Amino acid sequence: MIRARKRFKDDGTKVYEIWGPLFFGAVHTFNSKFDVRNDPDKVEIDFIESKVSDHSGIEALNNLVAKYVDAGKSIQLKHLSPECKVLLLKANPELDSMIEASIDDPRYHVVTDLMDSEV
Repeated sequence: MIRARKRFKDDGTKVYEIWGPLFFGAVHTFNSKFDVRNDPDKVEIDFIESKVSDHSGIEALNNLVAKYVDAGKSIQLKHLSPECKVLLLKANPELDSMIEASIDDPRYHVVTDLMDSEV
């Protein structure tokens, strides 16, 4: 089951914190969590507690980003796994400017460090 916790930053940015895997069975629920028309001009989607698990998830995320861009809104994607970044950028290289490159969560550093040491 996929969930989204919503909060606002001090600058008015709306943050969607995603929980649970984004895959073909969760796409409809994932899409229902967002309010593109009524969201503020700046939106962040944080995947720290989630993982995009298949092509349907990649496509859903790509389509959602396109809706925000078409609405003239700024969108940032945070804490995507390295694998997900590669797949997203293959599907749409324009997403590069929307993917947050810095990792600011200690849990993520631990997972990344372990993955790097096993490779």
